[in-house]
Amino acid sequence: MSDTSISAAHLPPNLRILILGNAGQLGRELERIFAGLGPITAVDRESVDLGDADQTRELVRSAAPDLILNAAAYTAVDRAESEMAAAHAINALAPRVLAEEAIERNALLVHYSTDYVFDGSKPEPWIETDAPRPLNVYGASKLAGEQAIQNSLVKHLIFRTSWIYGPHGNNFLLTMLRLARERDRLSIVDDQIGAPTTAISLARATHTIVTGIVAGRFGAPQDWSSLYHMTCAGSVSWFGFAQAIFSRAGEQLGIKAPQLTPIATKDYPTSAARPRNSVLSNAKLHDRFAEKLPPWESALDEVFQALRLDHQRQ
Repeated sequence: MSDTSISAAHLPPNLRILILGNAGQLGRELERIFAGLGPITAVDRESVDLGDADQTRELVRSAAPDLILNAAAYTAVDRAESEMAAAHAINALAPRVLAEEAIERNALLVHYSTDYVFDGSKPEPWIETDAPRPLNVYGASKLAGEQAIQNSLVKHLIFRTSWIYGPHGNNFLLTMLRLARERDRLSIVDDQIGAPTTAISLARATHTIVTGIVAGRFGAPQDWSSLYHMTCAGSVSWFGFAQAIFSRAGEQLGIKAPQLTPIATKDYPTSAARPRNSVLSNAKLHDRFAEKLPPWESALDEVFQALRLDHQRQ
């Protein structure tokens, strides 16, 4: 928790903002939506190695931010099983360094985590106080990053989310559209359930909450500095998500839908185990900030609108 002597008034209205991971799908949306709130320094993996603590410290000290938006992560879930050190350096050690440097500047640290901190065994949506039990190295490294921030005195917002996708980057939606151009048949896992969440929705909600904090609407840091679940509403399996994607792709992008076959997780072996139930409860987020992300279906429609505009420009 944050030092109770720190008040929201210490966040100036014209924020100096540092965005890490701006080349990724979430970082890109954060840079777009936070434009105008203050001067932005945005970096990607090509310009700074977050696995190097010294580079990370120098970056923060050079940018001198009031707000740090950490959308950077090691996200190669299966490769992390054999690259444990790299995953830990970026997902666990870098957040600790960011927290330490943010404390020195009295800055607010916003960090994004994952549903993969849970083992998926609970039949109901997961809440923030449920005991984490990651099934893979990626989830364990992200959990360690959460804990490093929570154990510090930094003003923070940790947003756990799930199944992030958008009109840009590497994600399930764009993979499905690519595979549809290459194959007539696709087999999709149907026994893993989650909430597909758009980078657009995440960035927009983050902006609303941060601007509310700056305006003093949510009280002092001890009132809001915490961990929250933040996903689009509803839930679906990967197979159901693929069906929804292709129901839109033909009409809006002229992409012929392949034949989809539902399969079990055991029939699609991967290096890293995945949780069966990744649905996160957003009740705490709504109770604290009165913020709700849209249903995943309408958020998917918004992404297809962006894809259609990109298609028309080409």
